[in-house]
Amino acid sequence: MTFNERKEWVERQHEALLTRTNRPIEGNGIYNRWENPVVTADHVPLTWRYDFNPATNPHFMERLPVEGAFNSGAIKFNGRYCLVVRVEGADRKSFFAVAESPNGVDNFRFWDRPIVMPEAPEGTCAAGLDAPATNVYDMRLTRHEDGWIYGLFCVERHDDSQPGDLSAATATCGIARTHDLVNWERLPDLRSSSQQRNVVLHPEFVDGRYALYTRPQDGFIEAGSGGGIGWTLVDDIAHASVTDEKIINLRHYHTIKEVKNGEGPQPYKTDRGWLHLAHGVRGCASGLRYVLYLYMTALDDPSRIIAEPAGAFMTPQGDEYVGDVMNVLFCNGWIIDDDGRVFIYYASSDTRMHVATSTVEQLVDYCLNTPSDGLRTALSVEQRIALIERNELVKEEKRS
Repeated sequence: MTFNERKEWVERQHEALLTRTNRPIEGNGIYNRWENPVVTADHVPLTWRYDFNPATNPHFMERLPVEGAFNSGAIKFNGRYCLVVRVEGADRKSFFAVAESPNGVDNFRFWDRPIVMPEAPEGTCAAGLDAPATNVYDMRLTRHEDGWIYGLFCVERHDDSQPGDLSAATATCGIARTHDLVNWERLPDLRSSSQQRNVVLHPEFVDGRYALYTRPQDGFIEAGSGGGIGWTLVDDIAHASVTDEKIINLRHYHTIKEVKNGEGPQPYKTDRGWLHLAHGVRGCASGLRYVLYLYMTALDDPSRIIAEPAGAFMTPQGDEYVGDVMNVLFCNGWIIDDDGRVFIYYASSDTRMHVATSTVEQLVDYCLNTPSDGLRTALSVEQRIALIERNELVKEEKRS
């Protein structure tokens, strides 16, 4: 192909992808998956990947390839469904970019340019780590009652205490805020005695203070002594520090979250309690398996759990299982419309973004009326037999 022939072919393929209609798949009564991924590496604008000058790119090659578009924060902004996507280049560096859709299920298009995220203010990085971030990713968005939209995200740097190990890293929580998703004010990183990732800002003040869901961990990957999803209050989000942390959602042996767990998007306030979406990790023969689960906390105390259904809410299915990091579902963004419809934006295998839809009513019903994990086979069997017997009674009543 000539330069123009190949450029026109690539542009046609790209536009066909962006305008492809998505369709719901009948599900389990809790949610419906949708047929096609909503954002992929191929959705990324061509001008971000190709050199359009025939003199310097005569074969119209990709000059800056993109390997994945995943782990997106989500927010309804100016009536549009907006994802702050983690875009990962072939160089393994991630950056943030906004993609928006008119309906939340297809026709996602990226804004003209990626987000330019400022570095943390000099001398304010967590635990004295003043080097610029090597990588940033997995933003959680919170529209807080103080009037700002906050983005909390993982900041990765090399662990210089292990100079001979080029895979040794540290994880801290970066904090930024915005009014327009374009211009961001970078605040100091969260200070904590442990490494932190998957930190989420609660959308309301609690006792006049900012509230954070944390995930303390001993290492960059390993939770170690970190017991699960934590909770802490801070006086000043512009100088946030973890001083009094308690674990509110525990890890347990032989469950979906025995290795680690972490909060997903910001919780949503319902008339029955705060609705939470989280991920759980366990080890298996193929490595670490990431799945999603739901739980609820009390309206009068968002740190007190009132319901947690047993097991996984959503697991990798079909093509979702395959990707850059296999056997992973991850969610750090959802959008709840005023009519109660829920758009769950989840990534599969650190590669692409999908959507599943439900309603607040369905998800609350699932949480409040699904048994919790008995943590032993005998109790699990008791729950199933109880369900069978209730169904037998229903059948008997219909016969009579």
